Amino acid sequence: MSEDLRLVLSAIAGIGAAIGLIVRGRFHPFLALLCGAFLVGILDGMPMADAAKAIQKGAGDVLGGTGLVVALGLSLGSMLQLSDGAGALARSALARCRPAAAPWMSMGVALLIGLPLFFETGVVLLLPIVAAAATTMAQPGDEPRLRLQLMLPALAGLTTLHALVPPHPGPLIAIDALHADLMRTLIYGIAVGIPTAIVAGPIFGGWVARRISPSAPVIELAEPLVAAPGVARSLASVLLPVLLISAGQIAAAVPAGIAPYVAWLGALNDPVLALMIANLVAMPLLFGRRIGDAGVQAALWSDAMRPAGAIILAIGAGGALKQVLVSAGLADFLAHIAAHGAIPAIPMAWAVAVCIRLATGSATVATITAAGIMPGVVAATGASPEWAVLAIGAGSVFFSHVNDPGFWLVRSYLGTSTQDTFKTWSVLETIVSLVALALILAGSALT
Repeated sequence: MSEDLRLVLSAIAGIGAAIGLIVRGRFHPFLALLCGAFLVGILDGMPMADAAKAIQKGAGDVLGGTGLVVALGLSLGSMLQLSDGAGALARSALARCRPAAAPWMSMGVALLIGLPLFFETGVVLLLPIVAAAATTMAQPGDEPRLRLQLMLPALAGLTTLHALVPPHPGPLIAIDALHADLMRTLIYGIAVGIPTAIVAGPIFGGWVARRISPSAPVIELAEPLVAAPGVARSLASVLLPVLLISAGQIAAAVPAGIAPYVAWLGALNDPVLALMIANLVAMPLLFGRRIGDAGVQAALWSDAMRPAGAIILAIGAGGALKQVLVSAGLADFLAHIAAHGAIPAIPMAWAVAVCIRLATGSATVATITAAGIMPGVVAATGASPEWAVLAIGAGSVFFSHVNDPGFWLVRSYLGTSTQDTFKTWSVLETIVSLVALALILAGSALT
């Protein structure tokens, strides 16, 4: 057996074992991915000690920065939820539009509110508000259709941001791995993301909502800890992380004579620092004088940290699997294929992320793994690292199905059957992936 064939079969077997443990064994992705990583190393002939070192290195490299981004992002989302700040923004926007414009407004609100939020946080935060707005707007008997018509564009906005736009963890991991420019990736991601969300949200969502009859979902609204802050304060809290990261690019954009005076802004380009500052500013903006209350602080951080452990563990295990694949030589193998023109770098980046996504069910794990094995391919082909980052992000959300926890979360909020969740949510995710890929290929050809 040739070394390349053994490597490919080892990777397939290891990832296949992880799939089986997640889907059939109901294992948490953390443990399943670690088992798959060890199996890849063993089957490829890697000494057990070397496999263990690769796993430790991969998990440590990913979590060194990403763990902090995850925690800070969750805490900002918790503040927006428990203060009702995001709810105030959503209600203000949806209350001002007619039913015909509501799907577009729902998508716009999701694109705005979702900037600093994890996908799951955005779903829990936004969809109950959208459902309530649909109930208010709907004519008798039309409420289920309108609810679906508003929820799907919101989901399109949230998942597009999750895949393509920093400071979401997936794009940040890929930016770091491929040494892409953060601000350029942010600009490209927004340029690709808005038309992608339009196609998958108001256009597809409006079409499919007329063909699906959902039941009434069981939705519980979290009780805010304080009276909702004003729209201006809520908006400032939502936009602040992106504004701070953008401010970090000012020194590079101004004339050379002015640059030394604004060089200190360059530190804001670090997402960890930008998110930490955003957290510190958001607390008084959203909670006012109540921020010093022990009950508020306890609820805020317990609400933020409860999901952080599971997310961080899964991300770390994804980094471990990535490093074993890299140490086994898969990255070099793909770089060799790309250098000889068999598969261009951008479609390859997308396809690798799609395979990991379908296998593991996690968009973030797909991004981590694909980003870890693509640097050699990008370097060998001279492809733009920024467009490669976005191609990985687009591939990472391809066809959500039963091994994706997000599939079941969305199903419960949409009130659809499993079959209808495939027809709505899974197809929506696939549209996001394919439309984004088409726009990325066009953008990479033009720049």
